[in-house]
Amino acid sequence: MRNKLFTSESVSAGHPDKVADQISDAILDEFLRQDLNSKVACETLCTTGLVVIAGEVKSNAYVDIQQTVRRTIAEIGYTNSEYGFEANSCGVLSAIHEQSPDIRQGVEQTEQGAGDQGIMFGYAVNETKELMPATLALSHLLLQELDAIRCKGQVMTYLRPDAKTQVTIEYNEYGKPLRIDTIVVSAQHDDTVSAYDILQDISEHLIPRVKAKDPQLAELFQDDYRLLVNPTGRFVIGGPAGDTGLT
Repeated sequence: MRNKLFTSESVSAGHPDKVADQISDAILDEFLRQDLNSKVACETLCTTGLVVIAGEVKSNAYVDIQQTVRRTIAEIGYTNSEYGFEANSCGVLSAIHEQSPDIRQGVEQTEQGAGDQGIMFGYAVNETKELMPATLALSHLLLQELDAIRCKGQVMTYLRPDAKTQVTIEYNEYGKPLRIDTIVVSAQHDDTVSAYDILQDISEHLIPRVKAKDPQLAELFQDDYRLLVNPTGRFVIGGPAGDTGLT
């Protein structure tokens, strides 16, 4: 057997699909906060200047959809109209209606169920304390620290909410992670900064934070890994203004 490369990617809170997920989650959370017996199926679409909410609900709760959506978008960081998607100015359309009684009878009786016929499987690995592959753990950590830098606003002040990371790690024939082969960071930014400056800042500010945060993952950093930042050369237009997001 030979060594192999394995890759995982992660997206930030400001990624369009992640924005949609968080809006749907926030609406569900608010229904459950008021009524633990709520039945909620909530789908979200977000695009330039617009959020569409659709779904089926049975609940005794009243949820202000507009307020919940706008609060969630603001918490993510879309608070500047220059981004093409902003919490206070975007349109919010709600098409939530009552849950079908045919579905309801399947979810309210014991030993029954109603839902999509999907099958998912997975397994834990001992590569990290999260019991997830090192590639995924590192992809998540890179974005968590990048978002922390953005929210703190002391360095890399040009960062915008949308971002994505991809990590490739070399594994030996027994499945043990040996070294980082490649890290890709795509970070949305203001139009006032160069690709070279972003690369320098990622190297100087982000990578050291990640290494300090997780010594186990830090051992995988060697001098020969490749760091690619915004490989297309530019990432100004992003978030729902650049790519429609769906739950």
